[in-house]
Amino acid sequence: MAEVKLTAEPRSDFGKGAARRIRRENKVPAVIYGHGAEPKHVAVDGHALMMALKTPNALIRLDVGGRSELVIPKAVQREPIRRFLVHVDFLAVKKGEKVTVELPIHTEGDLAPGGNLLEHLLNTLPVEAEATHIPEAVTVSVAGLDAGHTVHAKDIALPAGVTLAVDGDAAVLQVVAAQAETPTEDEETTEA
Repeated sequence: MAEVKLTAEPRSDFGKGAARRIRRENKVPAVIYGHGAEPKHVAVDGHALMMALKTPNALIRLDVGGRSELVIPKAVQREPIRRFLVHVDFLAVKKGEKVTVELPIHTEGDLAPGGNLLEHLLNTLPVEAEATHIPEAVTVSVAGLDAGHTVHAKDIALPAGVTLAVDGDAAVLQVVAAQAETPTEDEETTEA
């Protein structure tokens, strides 16, 4: 995983009005917390942060007033319609430290013939990984799976050093048989 470097400015004014002023300057209000330290309130360039957050669980090195902090995004709030960043909570991490994150689940391969459907019961997989070696996603092969087959969390191959943070018997994906539609009364009379 690549490390993204961003600059942040410490901020001392809080509240709705202060947050709006920060956003008008194309910056995003954020908080850094973790390791039992007092939370640090900062403002980060909005565009640079948006680009960094395109990678799930991005590892970010924040330069805050000359001090460097290694952080991962823990909670990202977006405006519901236009999707711009409203606020970000960062978790301070150290090299070698284990963190719990949610990895996106990607699938590859084709299901067995027969018009079956793949249902995602979980879109992300909670895992524990070393903070500087968080995978971007997990990939699950669904090649040849037939109706009734379920992929459990314990069935997913994880990279070295990554462990499940969810019950291994948790269902992640399942293959369901496509349901044929029964003709309605109007369709039956027009066909006759």
